[in-house]
Amino acid sequence: MVTKAIGVTVNGKGHELALPPKTPLLNVLRNDLELNGPKFGCGLGECGACTVLIDGVAARACTIPLAGVEGRHVTTLEGLGSEGAPDIVQRAFIEAQGAQCGYCLNGMIMMVKALLLRRPDAGVEEIKRELRYNLCRCGTHLEILESALLAATRLRQHG
Repeated sequence: MVTKAIGVTVNGKGHELALPPKTPLLNVLRNDLELNGPKFGCGLGECGACTVLIDGVAARACTIPLAGVEGRHVTTLEGLGSEGAPDIVQRAFIEAQGAQCGYCLNGMIMMVKALLLRRPDAGVEEIKRELRYNLCRCGTHLEILESALLAATRLRQHG
């Protein structure tokens, strides 16, 4: 089988990947690009642990083939900010203690980021709707909601 290189930009860096076009994006991110923000949860796009942004829109990386992101911009948790300069959403999750085990954290942060990119003035009901298909098994739902609201408030205040 002949595999042609597929070009994709991940976290602002261009990559030419000579992999089968049907390779799940999540596998490429974790195994080939060594980005561990997106997690393997269910493998069916149901839990949200693998969420990334594709051209600024939230998507489940476990269900998208590499060929589906050819020529597109993928952002993972690592691409939002750094340890020394976290993104506004990452900072809010840290300050409001929106994580317990951390497994769902990637998906929660990426979903909130996608929402705030579209709707910086999102309120509590909108945030709840946005996160309704992301699973958290630790039960930190109140802290997650508080983190998302903090990020939205700061975004409105500081732009």
